Amino acid sequence: MPSILQSQTFPLPYLYRMLQSIIFLLLLVAAFGFFAWQVRKVRANILVGRDRDMSGNTAERFKKTLLVAFGQQKMFKRLTPALLHLIVYVGFLVINVEVIEIVVDGLFGTHRFLSFLGPVYDALMATNEILGALVLLAVAAFWWRRNSASPVRRFTGPELRAWPKLDANIILYVEVVLMAALFTMNTADLKLHQLRGEDLPGTFPISSLLTGLFSDNASTLHLLERVGWWAHIIGIFLFLNYLPSSKHFHIIITFPNVWFSRLVPQGQFSNVDSITHEVKAMMDPSYVVPPAPTAPDGSALAPTSFGAKDVEDLPWTSLMNAYSCTECGRCTSVCPANLTGKLLSPRKIIMDTRDRMEEKYESPLIFRPNVYGAEAKHEPITDLANATLLRGKVTPEELWACTTCNACVESCPVNINPLESIIEMRRFLVLEESAAPNSLNVMFSNIENNGAPWAFSPSDRFNWADDLFAVEKTAATV
Repeated sequence: MPSILQSQTFPLPYLYRMLQSIIFLLLLVAAFGFFAWQVRKVRANILVGRDRDMSGNTAERFKKTLLVAFGQQKMFKRLTPALLHLIVYVGFLVINVEVIEIVVDGLFGTHRFLSFLGPVYDALMATNEILGALVLLAVAAFWWRRNSASPVRRFTGPELRAWPKLDANIILYVEVVLMAALFTMNTADLKLHQLRGEDLPGTFPISSLLTGLFSDNASTLHLLERVGWWAHIIGIFLFLNYLPSSKHFHIIITFPNVWFSRLVPQGQFSNVDSITHEVKAMMDPSYVVPPAPTAPDGSALAPTSFGAKDVEDLPWTSLMNAYSCTECGRCTSVCPANLTGKLLSPRKIIMDTRDRMEEKYESPLIFRPNVYGAEAKHEPITDLANATLLRGKVTPEELWACTTCNACVESCPVNINPLESIIEMRRFLVLEESAAPNSLNVMFSNIENNGAPWAFSPSDRFNWADDLFAVEKTAATV
């Protein structure tokens, strides 16, 4: 009696494809399930921030997302890295078309599912291969910029506690492995079809140059094609689940971060509603102060503090900023305070915010880049009950060094706003702790007593005009 593997009902190729589909389905569910679990943690951390209404202005937000997130508009202030980044970015987007094909093939046992597109498929495969080769060249350039004897200054800031060099190199090595697997799959498949006298759907300008390097044995070529296919998709699954623990998570979260950017002019600070209502009531006795918000059961809510002492005091958009940071250092490299030797680093403010979120709330996801690694600069805070973002990680000296010039906001390629977090923490120091520097306290007293920052009586405020008039009168008589 023939075995089931030899029967006509269950031929070996059918069982092989079915087993492959089952294994692929399990890997697909595990990869996306684990990624969703990590994203849930990130979302929970972001939502501990204060509520902020970011609805409306849909057309303006769409335009900003199209230009800044998709179009890489702000990257092109520095042409060379912008072009290299554009190659990797476009390659990432276009090669995902082939990933869709691999997923369909893996689930349903098909081969080159999208080949029904005909000439469009030819163009897609050719574009994929050319971009894949360009990505390898860009990765080599990026690797040299990171690892040369004299790396770019902004790659070596002292605030970079999250093993940035290793993290960057891991991503570059993964890119090389993914591209090598892609070319192995395509080249082996192309040569296997050539040996059989068949045409492989698609156009492969790079793989066609590599066929001479591969064996003429059909079994070996089939094995290489399968190894390349599995290595490419498993590499993508691993890469996907590494992202939330890496600064490269920005390739996903940049898009919502740009969408929820502040749309007010950069020099416009936010006001504290309770103070605004109080001032209006003082200046206009007929002004009606809006009722304080209440809990769903109608009870009064506890008053919130002024400014921000810890991460939950910041708006949720600032916490999303922290997860969008690429750690590129463009903000710090243009900060006038940092350039003159002061402690302030806008990049450090953002990174400290992210580290504090993961210390206090959801634990770091897979890795602990803010604690471990050869480049770690500090021990983790163990007294979480008394630790805070302000003074626990960010010092008042850093905050008061800021000139509020908005250079960091303007330079960030993903629309992060470090200044907003700085202002909120300074607001806490002033309004909750009365811990402003002495020079500011003098100014506050002058404003309170004299109605101006200067130590002159209001009655003397126009003396300069009288003096100027006297000088002009004397000059005229001469």
